Amino acid sequence: MPIRITPLTDPDRGTSSYRLAWLASDADAIPVGSAFLRLFTTEGQAHRAELDINVHPTERRTRIGSRLFDAAAAAARDNGRRCLAAQAEDGSPGDRFLAAHGFRRVLGLTYAQLTLNKADLTALSAVVDTPHPGYRLESWYGTVPDHLAQSFADSRRAMDDMPMDDADYGTVTWDVARVRAAARTIAERGDLLHTVVAVDTSAPSPNSIVGFTELVVPGDGKGEAQHYGTGVLPEHRGHGLGHWMKAESVLRARHDHPDLGTLITDTADSNTPMRRVNDSLGYEPTHKVLYYELTL
Repeated sequence: MPIRITPLTDPDRGTSSYRLAWLASDADAIPVGSAFLRLFTTEGQAHRAELDINVHPTERRTRIGSRLFDAAAAAARDNGRRCLAAQAEDGSPGDRFLAAHGFRRVLGLTYAQLTLNKADLTALSAVVDTPHPGYRLESWYGTVPDHLAQSFADSRRAMDDMPMDDADYGTVTWDVARVRAAARTIAERGDLLHTVVAVDTSAPSPNSIVGFTELVVPGDGKGEAQHYGTGVLPEHRGHGLGHWMKAESVLRARHDHPDLGTLITDTADSNTPMRRVNDSLGYEPTHKVLYYELTL
């Protein structure tokens, strides 16, 4: 069966990346597969591209995926990328496809969920109400308030040493403009960004943020909400701040969105401290996703 691969243009160019796309169609112009290649543009990650390939189940094992891969890999090379990354659920056709095309496994991510109407609210409240001398919690929806913006951007370095095993992830540099752009992107697609932060009350600045956790809630307050990131600056670890912030995030989600079903989080298998936090809050593992990379 003749297959045509058509390059497409994605009009949405972000501040830190943009996408290339290809559509595979059969002799009757019926789509049978697609590929998207995200090219990162910020300093520290401009060596990377991320690949997402999808082929209709009935059309697999006919080299459609391979042809899409060839087109995307060539584009990544032409754009000067040395690392091509992709994800697949453990044991899935995508898992086998990536392994067969020379990718190597570099990171395992375990997904877990918390069903809100089964959450132990008493236990969560006890965590939130436990004093943490020298710290206080603050939170907001949407874009960070102006008086906290610079400190919040500075606190993002808490993610610089997150466990990434063998992944060539590079570095991400955050400033106020990038923080606000990320919040704006979430709002433009109709979702709600809720952020909880830990503030160091002993610091010279009254707004010294030393940790954060983010939760993205569907705009209608229903279905699944996704945790985006939780981090504590290295010099403030060991005080239970991650546990404290995440418990507050769960309680606020339960209170503010009574129709919300579940909270979803993903954590690197090697990130033992955060996995312990999730377990203690009642999150239950659902599946594993494998992170792959190919050196171009």
